[in-house]
Amino acid sequence: MKIGIIGLGKMGYNLALNMRDKGYDVQAYNRSNAKVDAIIQEGVTGHYTIASLMGALDDRKVVWLMVPAGEAVDSVIEELSPCLKAGDIVIDGGNSKYQDTINRNNSLNENGVYYLDAGTSGGTEGARNGACMMVGGDVKAVEYLEDFFKALTVENGFLHTGISGSGHYVKMIHNGIEYGMMQAIGEGFNILKSSRFNLDYSAIAKVWSNGSIIRGLLMNLTEQAFINNGNLENIIPIIDAHGEGQWTVEEAIRLNVPIPVIANSLFVRYASKDSGQFSDKVVAALRNEFGGHKLHVQ
Repeated sequence: MKIGIIGLGKMGYNLALNMRDKGYDVQAYNRSNAKVDAIIQEGVTGHYTIASLMGALDDRKVVWLMVPAGEAVDSVIEELSPCLKAGDIVIDGGNSKYQDTINRNNSLNENGVYYLDAGTSGGTEGARNGACMMVGGDVKAVEYLEDFFKALTVENGFLHTGISGSGHYVKMIHNGIEYGMMQAIGEGFNILKSSRFNLDYSAIAKVWSNGSIIRGLLMNLTEQAFINNGNLENIIPIIDAHGEGQWTVEEAIRLNVPIPVIANSLFVRYASKDSGQFSDKVVAALRNEFGGHKLHVQ
């Protein structure tokens, strides 16, 4: 099966290599030629226009979008539409707002085109070697691609969540939980730093990663963040916030569901522009470890 992928950022580039390693014929496009040049060096077929990519796909086209949420997705779909016919499948693997996903699905369905929302987690490492995917959309299209999704994910890391929008909805809540978990880690290390003890933070994160109740990927990455950045002296304590945390809080308000931990973790990110807390440095370093998100450094 040929798979078209549009968007070769940190996640898209690694997903393309993952697809290639699993035996899929990957056809890749990116807005900047440099990323296309780089993926060609990896043995993936690159294209410098969307029209060229679409012309290289199978009769039943499967196209994976890995572009920023919002207008960028709509712009790509608009350019794809003349090349799509009934039965073709478009997959949005980014963090789109679930309401936008539903609207795009309804629009493409008018011409018989399937639109799947694949919430993708695991960071750049997961994208490269085995991700977690929450996929919403028509069951017939999901079943057609089930082996493909399972090939890209770790064992038990693929789920068809239900109708259109449900994949991005579940990923949105996932990211809200992620906000709260990272905030708790950051606050814990803030206390350690403020204590009387001369502590080795990377060693603490390592021991917590082995056998403790709070072990897991985020704690592993906390250890790595301290290894890579020392005691974070050069990191400016600013945590960027993208849409998913805000959307989660907005959804909780709409449903009258109390989420004090997640809501506060979002507000802390806003406050980090002025606070200067060590906890903000920890969370910023963690985001850089799992997703390659920009670090503000001195």
